[in-house]
Amino acid sequence: MDAPALSNDTTPDSSDHRWLGRRLGLFASDELAGAGLPLWLPDGAVVREQLERFVVDTERAAGYRRVYSPVLGKRELYERSGHWQHFRDDMFPPMDVGGEQLVLRPSNCPHHILIYRTAHHSFRDMPVRLSELGAMFRRERSGVLGGLSRVRAMTLNDAHIFAPADAVAAEVRTVLDLIAQAYRVLGITDHRLRLSLSGPAGSYVDRPGMWRAAERALRDALAGTGMPWEEAPDEAAFYGPKIDVQVADARGREETLSTVQVDFHLPEVFDLDFQTAAGDRRRPVLIHRSLISTMERLVAHLTERFGGAFPVWLAPVQLAILPVGDAHMAAAERLRADAAGALLRSEILEPRASLGARIRRAQQRRVPFLAVIGDREVAAGTVAVRRRDGAQLPPMAPAALVDLIAGLAARRAATLEPR
Repeated sequence: MDAPALSNDTTPDSSDHRWLGRRLGLFASDELAGAGLPLWLPDGAVVREQLERFVVDTERAAGYRRVYSPVLGKRELYERSGHWQHFRDDMFPPMDVGGEQLVLRPSNCPHHILIYRTAHHSFRDMPVRLSELGAMFRRERSGVLGGLSRVRAMTLNDAHIFAPADAVAAEVRTVLDLIAQAYRVLGITDHRLRLSLSGPAGSYVDRPGMWRAAERALRDALAGTGMPWEEAPDEAAFYGPKIDVQVADARGREETLSTVQVDFHLPEVFDLDFQTAAGDRRRPVLIHRSLISTMERLVAHLTERFGGAFPVWLAPVQLAILPVGDAHMAAAERLRADAAGALLRSEILEPRASLGARIRRAQQRRVPFLAVIGDREVAAGTVAVRRRDGAQLPPMAPAALVDLIAGLAARRAATLEPR
């Protein structure tokens, strides 16, 4: 089934991901689902799936091990972690189940700590890096909800690193390098670093020595990057300071996209340890980090950054195939089969409307490549190719077009230009 064409709306809202997302069929909302609980539509699910694959590939190459954990936990778990004391107003109320109170988790760290505790650890396997695309829930006020940027149910690209104290600064620098690597692939260039500290207005763990040690580790890591940063009081997590990576959206408004947090508190609360080379037990330091934020916030940001014209690897439909008439449908079906064999996402826009109208529809949907097949192309065994920016490419064999698009997608190219 063909997706509906976009309108020609050119209002100022056309740069907003909420406008773009609905008109490109990325996500929707329904009052029966509830505010702040978006529904991912098939095309939006493609973008999200590709981003998830990207981050999984990136993390595995960097030595992370993936885990899965439940979205519910006993209230006692969050009382012990401190979330119940410091974060309760942002959590959903507990549910009484079987004589226990269960809570939708506001963060993934308590479960990852429990996973770390299932095994005996020594200096030989440190640092331990656990990652998860983990669902979390926040009781956001109705007035601050908006599209995908601010939601009540989110999936965070989350990880927790358990490291010896003397390795923390180096590990944080490695995380910052990994964030920079991910941003280069995603085309994010205008970002800055913020050292987020405790302050008088927030609710923080009262452990001054612990805070000084964590801040010192983060300052050492920042000094090693050679990049400027600024400090912001009252922006820390309740258990420790953090480095926030601040990014401007399409309208110049700033948001936090990535974060690295140093935590001496939770390893002590949960009595975590590892065996040193000397045979004694030491407390690890916990580094909380997210490379590319929640899937919701990232898709919102990239939708606005690209104006819906995603790079080939993220585009919901990578190739639109346009047979001029019914006589050319067989050649179009062969091209679609070849594209599917190369794991490309293609659609045939059947000749139920004029060729010009179908080309405009594909361009409005921001499809990167269009292949037109008429009498001349069938006779020559070629396709006529144009890009969504209007550039006409020389006629090429269907296999060459498939190879071109597949190559761009495989290397997650930022442009439509071949190497």
